[in-house]
Amino acid sequence: MSEALSFFCIQISFLAIVLILHTYIGLHVIRRSIIFSDLVLDQLAAFGALAGIGLGISYGTGLSYLVSLVAVLFGSLLLAILNPRNRLIPREAIIGIIYALTLVVSLLVADKLPGGAAYVSKTLAGCMLWVRWPIVVITAVTYIALLMIHYKFRHKFIGITEGRQIVKNEKLWDFLFFTTQGIITVLVVPIAGVLLAYAFLMIPAAIVAMFTRKWVNAVIVGWGIGLFACVIGLCASYFCDFPYGPSLVLSLGLFFICAVVIRSLVPQKT
Repeated sequence: MSEALSFFCIQISFLAIVLILHTYIGLHVIRRSIIFSDLVLDQLAAFGALAGIGLGISYGTGLSYLVSLVAVLFGSLLLAILNPRNRLIPREAIIGIIYALTLVVSLLVADKLPGGAAYVSKTLAGCMLWVRWPIVVITAVTYIALLMIHYKFRHKFIGITEGRQIVKNEKLWDFLFFTTQGIITVLVVPIAGVLLAYAFLMIPAAIVAMFTRKWVNAVIVGWGIGLFACVIGLCASYFCDFPYGPSLVLSLGLFFICAVVIRSLVPQKT
């Protein structure tokens, strides 16, 4: 197998696996209007990696992933608990404040690390070019397990998102939801970076959310659009020598703009 063919097989396989669960989780995030929640968890995963470096743990190792997991579990607990009932303080404002604080703490930690600026850049842009088959396999196994959890308890998660039924122990289910979101964040951020990980979660889901309320249709179509856009970005990066992460984000963003234009031109059925 040629080097180019091997590269595209690995990258497309990884993207196809990641986008399935990210699209589904993204639909929950958009429909619940908790847009910054993923940025919080992404940044906490990055903070965990930076903190690990400060403790002498190499970036991208098993221990580094473990420190990031501890950080996102703490963040998941905060996101589940801090849900103010006062309409004067929307939940999204609380989430935005947590994100800002997490980002500031990450920058402060990076400032004390030798070569900290380079590590901050790495956590933002990722290292997608380093993806290998073992990472693809680990990601696939983990994502299948998480999808099974979401399928088994879909009535709980969707019930909370749509607000059509009262779900007992809502904070506990919220914690489980944010924990699954945090786990995929821990896996993806060291590879894709904060910006691309956020794009994976939000953009395909935002596109299909404009056209359908049906969960299965939205996940399938969102996955297809996201994968197609990412393949275009991947080709642009490979053949035109553009930066990998920004190429994928830009391609996804262009598809989103096209969807907004189409939605504005095509009358919505009532």
